[in-house]
Amino acid sequence: MAKDFPRSRRVAEQIQRELADIIRTEIHDPRVGMITITEVVVTHDLEHAKVYFTVFESEQRALEAVRVLNHAAGFIRAQLGPRMRLRIVPQISFVYDTSVARGAELSRLIDEAVAADTARPADDDNNA
Repeated sequence: MAKDFPRSRRVAEQIQRELADIIRTEIHDPRVGMITITEVVVTHDLEHAKVYFTVFESEQRALEAVRVLNHAAGFIRAQLGPRMRLRIVPQISFVYDTSVARGAELSRLIDEAVAADTARPADDDNNA
């Protein structure tokens, strides 16, 4: 069973808030566009942070944003340092979170199945 590390969870939540502000105010690259940070996972030793994000555009745009954000990770980490009260600021890597897009696709498929079911004539049990 995995141990729960409340400090790493608190650090991850603070990193998420600070990164949202840094990306919004400091990153002026149009290839990043509007992103939403969905989750930050920090290792228990606080050395590495994996930042999951999503975009509400095409997947091609998301892959471009991953490349740009990972290229700017050093700058972002330098901006994050003074905002955090940590001895060591974690190494940051950005990952495109596909869960939102997959959830939307599943929701669309469910809606289509319900619509198809509703459009089909009902079976009568009385004819048996």
